[in-house]
Amino acid sequence: MHLRRCAACGHIGCCDDSLARHATAHWREAGHSIIRSFEPGEDWFWNYDTNAYYDGPELAAPECHPEDQTVPGPRGRVPKDWMRQLEQRGN
Repeated sequence: MHLRRCAACGHIGCCDDSLARHATAHWREAGHSIIRSFEPGEDWFWNYDTNAYYDGPELAAPECHPEDQTVPGPRGRVPKDWMRQLEQRGN
């Protein structure tokens, strides 16, 4: 899973590879259509309204999660069986 950052408010959510699709859910709930990748080395924006890449604004730091931070979540704070738990939630 990868993290996405809302360009309007800074909310961080999971990409659509996650079962909960937090970034997309935030767009639907808040109406904030522009997100930016929150992954190290990635600087692209996406516009949910047009379903296309977007030439987004300069955002305040940080631009990504720490490179040594595991995704999902910080090391040691995610259950070892996180994949199984996600699969169960999807059924």
